[in-house]
Amino acid sequence: MKTLSRRALNRATLERQLLLRRAKMSAFDAVEHLAGLQAQAPFPPYYGLWSRLEGFQPSELADLLESRRVVRIALMRGTVHLVTAADALAWRPVVQVLYDRDLKQNALHARALAGLDHSAVASAARELLTASALSSTALGAELARHWDVPAASLTHLARGRLPLVQVPPRAIWGKAGQTTYACLDEWVGAPLPPPSPAELISRYLRAFGPATVADVQTWAGITRLGEVASSMDLRRYRDPDGRELLDLPELTVPDEDVPAPPRLLGPFDQMILSFADRTRVISDAYRKRVISANGLVKGTLLVGGQVCGFWEIKASRKAAAIELSPFEKLTKRDLGVVEASAGELVKWAEAAAETYEVRVRPLA
Repeated sequence: MKTLSRRALNRATLERQLLLRRAKMSAFDAVEHLAGLQAQAPFPPYYGLWSRLEGFQPSELADLLESRRVVRIALMRGTVHLVTAADALAWRPVVQVLYDRDLKQNALHARALAGLDHSAVASAARELLTASALSSTALGAELARHWDVPAASLTHLARGRLPLVQVPPRAIWGKAGQTTYACLDEWVGAPLPPPSPAELISRYLRAFGPATVADVQTWAGITRLGEVASSMDLRRYRDPDGRELLDLPELTVPDEDVPAPPRLLGPFDQMILSFADRTRVISDAYRKRVISANGLVKGTLLVGGQVCGFWEIKASRKAAAIELSPFEKLTKRDLGVVEASAGELVKWAEAAAETYEVRVRPLA
């Protein structure tokens, strides 16, 4: 098997994540191509598409959410993702095992739920949500009328047993909306198919590969995918540490010397969250500076294909500033590109502001 250098893996990942050059692609096609976007918070997917697409405007993604062609749903790793309706239907059955496990082990809710008939609660929740989309609080309160269990625990059970989507106006750019749920299959008008782990592996590799089985499992949040991968027709490489890398046979890896222009990645970008070994895009030391103790992920600076700092927007009603915090000295050329990109980003994100500023903090 051919050994791929860490730089070659970096360039392959950047290419598949649409980060070597901005793509002329619709928002829908990009969400599908990228195997979804991280969406723990309402608006990171908009920044993710801004980083990757030529001329992306927030209204394009907002329209997809309102037309139900894309949805927000807890999927891989128990984390909310923004995916196409078809991918939500296909992938939720595959990752259901992690939700079943959580209902038995969750530190906050497992004890309260242990004596309940989970199927009966889920059935009641589905009946309520068929009648009307409900907020977390309202759903829990309705269920608590029938079961003497904390409402928050009952809502947690419903989220674990049912494929619940977060419906608009939640995550519509420029609007505020509390988390309100509907059942995925009823929201998009299609049934959930039988689970297909092989298809999930294929889609991951198309968006993130080449990658190890451990990488796939880290992204998906489930185990035993090695057994599935061993039966698939896949191309195989080695990484610099001798680990087996998997890839789709029809895909190739770009030359490791292909240029990687600077990019500003959005908060919670999947580039730094979807691998067991994240060093192909971020060092362990820098990862600790980008990801907080409670799991918040800052918007990052990507230079030479590697994360080397973070950015933050600070806005008032009339003024907006973007503050860049590099971790290392950048070349004059790279810093100029980063500053120009930051200026474009802050104007895009804070379109109503009257003045804009780009600030670069001194090295810590």
